[in-house]
Amino acid sequence: MLTYLWSIQMWDITGGNSLENRLGTWLFIVCLIAPSIRASAQSSLAQTTTAGSKVLASDELFQTISRLDKQVFDAVDRCDMKTESSFWADDAEFYHDKNGLMVGGPQIVDAIKNNLCGKVKRELVPGTLEVYPVAGYGAVEIGVHRFLHPWEQDHGVVGEAKFIHVWRYKDGMWKITRVISVDHHEAK
Repeated sequence: MLTYLWSIQMWDITGGNSLENRLGTWLFIVCLIAPSIRASAQSSLAQTTTAGSKVLASDELFQTISRLDKQVFDAVDRCDMKTESSFWADDAEFYHDKNGLMVGGPQIVDAIKNNLCGKVKRELVPGTLEVYPVAGYGAVEIGVHRFLHPWEQDHGVVGEAKFIHVWRYKDGMWKITRVISVDHHEAK
């Protein structure tokens, strides 16, 4: 910033001190600062803490995302695809280390219905949930979960994986827009 201010001084010295030059300089400064002012003025539930900082478990954003996480997987456990579909953005993307990329909320819900519904029960590993605000957008949820097979196909194997969910808060609603599911392995 000091370099920029120095160059403005030099410009004023060399380019004259006309009203046009001074107005151009101030317009340039305002254009540089305006996006920062606009970004800091935007308010939403997702900005209750400093962007990029981990949210404490007692924080409202953490509680909201934790509750949504439970609702998403409760719907899977009950095979309630109508409720499940309400959590997914139409343009959602799901990145899975074993199965690749799937695009589209309806397609993702269909895959959940065919591959998880009535086959597995998901458990969040206690103490692994982290929530980070994303300024002007929503939140990122990170954790580790396990998939048990408590029904007919119980084979004693418990799968475990790390996940990242990107949540968008728009028009008073939270939707999952991105999922990254990696490090699938047998739980120890």
